[in-house]
Amino acid sequence: MSPSEQHAYDSARFADLVASAGAEDWERPSPVAGWTALDVVTHLVEWSRGFLQGSAGVDLPPLDVAADPVAAWKTHTADIQALFDDPAGRMVSNPHMGDKPLDVALSEIYTTDVWMHSWDLARALGQNFDLGADRAAAMLAGAAAMEDAMRASGQFGPRFEVPADATPQEQLLGFIGRDPYWRA
Repeated sequence: MSPSEQHAYDSARFADLVASAGAEDWERPSPVAGWTALDVVTHLVEWSRGFLQGSAGVDLPPLDVAADPVAAWKTHTADIQALFDDPAGRMVSNPHMGDKPLDVALSEIYTTDVWMHSWDLARALGQNFDLGADRAAAMLAGAAAMEDAMRASGQFGPRFEVPADATPQEQLLGFIGRDPYWRA
């Protein structure tokens, strides 16, 4: 899939999860320590908008995720998809990733974050979520090559040990510090 298609696909899967939540579900704990289901959605909306403003000069209006997570996610996804569909030669300039075309940078960090946090939101809602064995294995291989930098960032917890015969998804989740068997 192209970066635009991958974002559309992953964002739609996440939107399905958001839409499946009832009002009472938003305060449910998630596998991310200290985060609720609502915090997962809020994180994806707020950090990406801040990142785009600070690294690419793209000013997207703030959204009130808590007031209506479904509407906020729908608006947010449309805003980001528009950037994928017409990057207009924009660049991201960031000390952690250097200078990259906007759609490439979004694909590398944002779409991946939506994909991974889909599992977090699904688990918070008591659902299962299949990250896809091939994609999980590829992500794990790439992440393992930069494990020291990832751990130093503070964005990932200590490795959660999984059995030797764990699936690629379980291995990836354990690698990033999630308990792949977590239940609310």
